[in-house]
Amino acid sequence: MNNTREVEVVVIGAGQAGLSSAYHLRRTGFEPERDFVVLDHSPAPGGAWQFRWPSLTYGKVHGMHSLPGMELEDADPARPSSEVITEYFTTYERTFDLRVRRPVEVRAVREGSGGRLIVETSDGDWSTRALINATGTWDRPFWPRYPGQETFRGRQLHTARYPGPEAFAGQRVVVVGGGASGTQHLLEIAEYASATTWVTRRPPVFREGPFTEEFGRAAVALVEERVRQGLPPKSVVSVTGLPLNDAIRQGLADGVLDRQPMFDRITPDGVAWADGRHVEADVILWATGFRAAIDHLAPLRLREPGGGIRVEGTRAVADPRIHLVGYGPSASTIGANRAGRAAVRDIRRLLAETNAHTREEPAVA
Repeated sequence: MNNTREVEVVVIGAGQAGLSSAYHLRRTGFEPERDFVVLDHSPAPGGAWQFRWPSLTYGKVHGMHSLPGMELEDADPARPSSEVITEYFTTYERTFDLRVRRPVEVRAVREGSGGRLIVETSDGDWSTRALINATGTWDRPFWPRYPGQETFRGRQLHTARYPGPEAFAGQRVVVVGGGASGTQHLLEIAEYASATTWVTRRPPVFREGPFTEEFGRAAVALVEERVRQGLPPKSVVSVTGLPLNDAIRQGLADGVLDRQPMFDRITPDGVAWADGRHVEADVILWATGFRAAIDHLAPLRLREPGGGIRVEGTRAVADPRIHLVGYGPSASTIGANRAGRAAVRDIRRLLAETNAHTREEPAVA
């Protein structure tokens, strides 16, 4: 018996990008469960935010934009962002009746019959005419590999499992990474650790002045050019640099943000450089970012030789049925909102053209 369920659109992921897409589907006449379905592998609403460390309060979040149709207002900046945004997403899903199915693990997306795609999940299969992939990056933390890594006797962890600064009390901590997470971790941990060392592959770039709309557009354009060429997307912060706020200035003045070049190897009790320098460590914290969680799309062979998926707007160039929202230039919260709207507009056009083509096909004698 074939238990595959049919819809017009499957949305994978219920973070900012997935909820924005679902909202625009709903707003333009698509009914949840009948015309589209949202599948999310997390145990509860909140996207990746629900897994963020408690010390990341809402006031420390950079550029959190409200979802379309409902403002996030009067949030206490001292509360953990995981609590604030989880509550907001929960209310949002309920208000717009998005009927997110969870926890559902999407295992693979394959070519089906009749121009449809088959989405294989832990809760059965779905047949769809279009797919919005909004899976983000949280599930694919990037761990660099260095000689001697397996010999380290201390603890290694990634930002994805960062427990908060109190866990590092009295320890010697090496923080690897020059992004926003790395600097936030350092500034917090320095108050508890016996010593901290900051290492990055490239010297950090601190940006003075306001983040203007024009500057933001230019940064997004650079990220967009990479995905248009089929290269793996870089983060927007790698283009914009780090904002030079009061906390960063204090960290620079105190010597906490004294950046060292990347070490060459890891030893049983620390890290070492080719010039003979060595720093002892109890913990190596890898604040080295994430990669796009798109392995379930592998059967469709969308990747280019450069390693990424070539995208125009949100549409995969190799397959116009596939839209990647929250990928590359739309990875920011405001970018995800805009991309969700654009993806739905393109999908409506695709489905209308497909329907018209089907109606116009001559009958076979």
